[in-house]
Amino acid sequence: MTENQTTPHGSVPSVVGVLGGGRMGAGIAHAFLTSGADEVIVVERDPQAAEAAKERIEADLAKSLERGKLDGNLDVWAERLTISLDKADFARCGLVVEAVPEIMDLKIESLTEVEQHLPEDAWLATNTSSLSVDELAGHLQRPERFCGLHYFNPVPASKLVEVVIGAKTGEELTALSTEWVKGLGKTPVVVKDAPGFASSRLGVAIALEAIRMVEEGVASPEDIDNAMVLGYKFPVGPLALTDIVGLDVRLGIAEYLESQLGERFAPPQLMRDMVERGELGRKSGKGFYDYS
Repeated sequence: MTENQTTPHGSVPSVVGVLGGGRMGAGIAHAFLTSGADEVIVVERDPQAAEAAKERIEADLAKSLERGKLDGNLDVWAERLTISLDKADFARCGLVVEAVPEIMDLKIESLTEVEQHLPEDAWLATNTSSLSVDELAGHLQRPERFCGLHYFNPVPASKLVEVVIGAKTGEELTALSTEWVKGLGKTPVVVKDAPGFASSRLGVAIALEAIRMVEEGVASPEDIDNAMVLGYKFPVGPLALTDIVGLDVRLGIAEYLESQLGERFAPPQLMRDMVERGELGRKSGKGFYDYS
């Protein structure tokens, strides 16, 4: 284990990179910043996206400070955050987590570019929620140093990270990745690479059936969600959760799962219609619920 791979406490890497500073990338950066990483480097595609990423991460840090989860002040925490437009800055990292949109070609392109800049002893991970880790690994020069780290939204509050082990993921990384997750104060769930892994496959299956029930007029979104929250102890109903994740995101996952596992994952027409209308959930102000 080399110096740049972990902090002195052995919990998380001392320098962590995140490719993409959107909602998920910003949350991942926040998680490592507040869990012992000396520096987190976020690389974005253009100055506007970089500024937006900086604002997101600093807003998350400010909330943590307000809630008493962090000591000190925002400036001190923000000093450990580097926002960049250059993937070459990842050369200082012990771990880089890719967090670009769920598009296979985009992830392949992004991961292969990042790998070119990493030292040979660095680790690489993807935050994909459903795409094949093995297919992504097939384009890398060091697939044994690559795995999936599937974080959940919102990352600062979520206690789960799905560790996805590909066919060529090395045993050392398998062990290290679960320790990193524990170092973030979260619980690792280890799964082998399979369509949708465990969480997306089960979560989307429930969500799709709930959407079909709305489509068929079986019950209102509120009553369907209440049935699962009160009857099955779900922390949030499947339709409200779909609004949080984003209908467009879940549509993409469902289409991928349908292509891999068959028609039982076929998206309902209601879901397609809502995405077409721009009713994407919380981020658009309207989904199965109105957030305006």
